[in-house]
Amino acid sequence: MPMMLDAWSVAALVLAALLLVMLAMKLRARLALSRAKHRSLAGHARLSRRVAALVPRYAFDDARFFAADDAPADVAGRRRAAFEDLSRLLRTRGVRTLDQTAEAAAHLSDLQFTESYRVPFPFSPTVKAHLPAGSFLAASTGVQVTDLDGNACYDLTGSYGVNLLGYDFYKACMERGARRVNALGPVLGAYPSLVADNVARLARISGKQEISFHMSGTEAVMQAVRLARYHTRRSQLVRFCGAYHGWWGDVQPGVGNPVPAHDTYTLAEMSDATLSVLKSRRDIACVLVNPLQALHPNIGAPADTTLVHSRPDRSVDRAAYAAWLRALRAICSARGIVLIFDEVFVGFRLAPGGAQDYFGVEADIVTYGKTVGGGLPVGVVCGHHRFMKRFREDHPADICFARGTFNSHPYVMAAMNEFLLHLEGPEMQALYRDLDATWAGRAATLNRRLAERGLPLQVAHLSSIWTVCHTASSRYNWMLQYYLKAHGLALSWVGTGRLVFSLNFSDADFEAVAERFLAAADSMRRDGWWEPGALGSDRAIKRRILREMLGAAIAPWRPGRRRPDLVGGRPLEQIPNGATQTTSP
Repeated sequence: MPMMLDAWSVAALVLAALLLVMLAMKLRARLALSRAKHRSLAGHARLSRRVAALVPRYAFDDARFFAADDAPADVAGRRRAAFEDLSRLLRTRGVRTLDQTAEAAAHLSDLQFTESYRVPFPFSPTVKAHLPAGSFLAASTGVQVTDLDGNACYDLTGSYGVNLLGYDFYKACMERGARRVNALGPVLGAYPSLVADNVARLARISGKQEISFHMSGTEAVMQAVRLARYHTRRSQLVRFCGAYHGWWGDVQPGVGNPVPAHDTYTLAEMSDATLSVLKSRRDIACVLVNPLQALHPNIGAPADTTLVHSRPDRSVDRAAYAAWLRALRAICSARGIVLIFDEVFVGFRLAPGGAQDYFGVEADIVTYGKTVGGGLPVGVVCGHHRFMKRFREDHPADICFARGTFNSHPYVMAAMNEFLLHLEGPEMQALYRDLDATWAGRAATLNRRLAERGLPLQVAHLSSIWTVCHTASSRYNWMLQYYLKAHGLALSWVGTGRLVFSLNFSDADFEAVAERFLAAADSMRRDGWWEPGALGSDRAIKRRILREMLGAAIAPWRPGRRRPDLVGGRPLEQIPNGATQTTSP
């Protein structure tokens, strides 16, 4: 006779079955989330932080510096001679600028950081000692900047994206704006009268009804995400692998943030697996998109500090990226997820209505910054009424707080108004009509000339934002930034990964830049930096770097070795200031 189960046993079995089903569903959701991550380390924030903490520091000694790819002695000798010539040129030409940079570096933590991360770290001590970069300027005019020694260079930094229309334009915005609010001065709290016109113009440009002002692009993105969480009552934000949205914790969950971000999913861009996650999860408040990623989806801003081998063209065309944004838009609408376009960098570079206009996809919230301030610091959030309201009518204590002492500063609002007035003028409308064709033509022309000379370089671009693609597998591609500098081109500290042109570059200006670019590349090839040595592929270079790292990691534990803070094989306290004679692992 079969044993009868009592009520408690039946209940326990049912509960166990339910728990198993819930566990299976949770595991399935977790697996889907894992599949939607990009396969690179950057796609796995926690793992990338752990790996970064394990990377040992080491530096090449004098001999190894010029033959890190096992180049023959004659090639290493050519490189050494060229390096010494370049060092003399840059030092002689920039005495005052370099002296002031060295003096200030002791007190400027930002400067200490950027000077240490211009090139891959095993090369950095020697480069810092012999190819120091000046970080001070005295003047700007047209498309050029001038250092403290009077050296004028064509500006390819774009002031991190601020310089859209040329420095003379922003000088005029700030001067005219200051005159317009001079009577009011720096009064805060109440609004200057220009705010009313600014919000009306921004609403028209963005297609959104409400505007809020902040002090930086980072703050604008913080507020956009906070509003999305407030109105959806959900916690998680989705950002895409490699995308930059400022330096605050939730949008920088990997390397660079000392603590993990708990409410952020970093997913692969242009991925069906990502779309599946967005369709299935109920905890996602917003999706954050930086349209600049069309230039390099799933890859961070390509800086020369990570240029350890080749840098291929990873860009996707406008139509493909627009299709991806349309797919995001459809799923976000269906699932009640707020779609945020972070246009702090690209805003107004691509089209009169920004990336929304350029790609033909409307976001729920848009953030602007940089250039819209007319030369002064600003952040802007534009959104529909239903996403911008900061309190609930039926629950007056449930608010979404956001304030800032200097938000809507009169001088910023006045310079912004000058910018916005010009933006909607006939001159800018004419400029936008030919913008894509102009910059596509310039990129194509330079690429053709590079190919004709057999140089291992090409450029990829998103309008006037360019990336230099290094087609050669070389450990020395990062040297190009110093040749470009020697030939009169000013780059930001990230080097050849980001060239930002202002739109006032004439055809003659661009031709001057192209000639200097080609001459710099010819010089670099002649000096032997692109000779492959024994490491003629990215794979071979990666294997060598791994071997170097392992050697550096185990070196302190070898018999007879103590474990101090090392550069190469020598304790830091034994290395005099400026010395670069270190040992390779």
